[in-house]
Amino acid sequence: MSENIEIRTIISNRNINQVSDSPVTDPAAGAKGLEGSNAFVCQRSKLETKTSALKKSSRYRSRSLSASSTDSYSSASYTGSSSDEDDVSPREKVQTNSAGTSDFCVRNITQHAFGRREIEIAEQEMPGIMALRKRAADDKPLKNAKIVGCTHINAQTAVLIETLAALGANVRWAACNIYSTQNEVAAALAEAGFSVFAWRGETEEDFWWCIDKCVNAESWQPNMILDDGGDATHLMLKKYPVMFKMIKGIVEESVTGVHRLYQLSKGGKLTVPAMNVNDSVTKTKYDNLYSCRESIIDSLKRSTDVMFGGKQVVICGYGEVGKGCSQALKGFGCVVYVTEIDPICGLQASMDGYRVVKLNEVIRNVDIVITATGNKNVVMREHMDKMKNGCIVCNMGHSNTEIDINSLRTPDLTWEKVRSQVDHVIWPDGKRIILLAEGRLVNLSCSSLPSFVVSITSATQALALIELFNAPPGRYKSDVYLLPKKMDEYVASLHLPTFDAHLTELTDEQAKYMGLNKAGPFKPNYYRY
Repeated sequence: MSENIEIRTIISNRNINQVSDSPVTDPAAGAKGLEGSNAFVCQRSKLETKTSALKKSSRYRSRSLSASSTDSYSSASYTGSSSDEDDVSPREKVQTNSAGTSDFCVRNITQHAFGRREIEIAEQEMPGIMALRKRAADDKPLKNAKIVGCTHINAQTAVLIETLAALGANVRWAACNIYSTQNEVAAALAEAGFSVFAWRGETEEDFWWCIDKCVNAESWQPNMILDDGGDATHLMLKKYPVMFKMIKGIVEESVTGVHRLYQLSKGGKLTVPAMNVNDSVTKTKYDNLYSCRESIIDSLKRSTDVMFGGKQVVICGYGEVGKGCSQALKGFGCVVYVTEIDPICGLQASMDGYRVVKLNEVIRNVDIVITATGNKNVVMREHMDKMKNGCIVCNMGHSNTEIDINSLRTPDLTWEKVRSQVDHVIWPDGKRIILLAEGRLVNLSCSSLPSFVVSITSATQALALIELFNAPPGRYKSDVYLLPKKMDEYVASLHLPTFDAHLTELTDEQAKYMGLNKAGPFKPNYYRY
């Protein structure tokens, strides 16, 4: 594909009568375990209390960090300066940035210099989104766009936020996960004048308060939503239905959020067009597969110092995330088992050399349990009761409902905090399991994501926002759509120069033989990469 292709050319050249991106059916519509049309109500399990409340209980002990574990974490943004040591809620603080504005709520605005350095480091490893920023900055394709964002807030997200602003958008941002925010990065964004409401270790009440502050503000009427899990969409739909009807489009990047959009659509409650970025090729293959293949190892190593060779691991779910985790752990010498409900995924796992089992068949012997299904109640108390001493339990799926954490908050079990995002849950007989991030997304709670892969996802999100915001009336109805194939290919082309990759161009004769345009798209929408 020509490197000089422009954003507006991609959008304007798409004749409405030739648009093939018709509403797609939910790929998981027939799967067991999906809830009814009312299931959009947020599935985030309520925290019974915050960690501080647990500390007051006689069943909760805190262990101080050893010198070595302190050293190994001190330089990491997700612990060190992003720790929860400050017990004063940011909502109770009065903070202003250098410009004197206070339309934000972060842990500590004075950390902004550290956050700015992390953002600058991320920019070096995010060539695609930076190229998009440079190419489209003059056109300002998002001028007059007012975007409510609810995603993980880290250095890579900051690069996306600043790119959207460079393309003309006004944004207000909250976190989609109470543990994944990098406090110093949130401070850097606030210092730069962005309305950011997020800090690491929010309570459930804080979580919804932060999203509400992004949606409902003085002289602010959002017209776009960028969501990760559907929480901003849920809050606006339920609490501000009139405001929701003025939204031009929703961009959703998670399995959980996409399922909820499909459920809304089926129930006739989705009144605006939505773009399913999660199932775009660039998101599914690169973020879900390649990113998780690296980040699962990083998460487990940093949080537990575990040796992988010879360990028995069961991975629940063999979608793209499960595939990436399985490949990585097998490569380190683990014996990997897979659980699946889908016969196609089960056959894939078998052909890839993994034993497909039911969880109860191996739960007594495995050393590590990883969930990656996007479903609920995958690992229950009955499973954890059977686990061996020292078994590590964590979640790589978006939702925190996969592991039944609430069943562990009982008087007969003792919680012992080992280090940030690592708890020992101790049974009366002395057996203990190692629980990571209280069942939330482990790779964003205990480590970080490769910036290069996030660049691919961020560019996909930015293009989806541009497409929906600039689409002429009638192109998209109130339904869920996949990202146009042309844009998927454009995102990939933005990242090829990093590898000094040179694509072969079709001759006129070859293009005619295949029935293709020489500039793409090169595959039909139904093609499986």
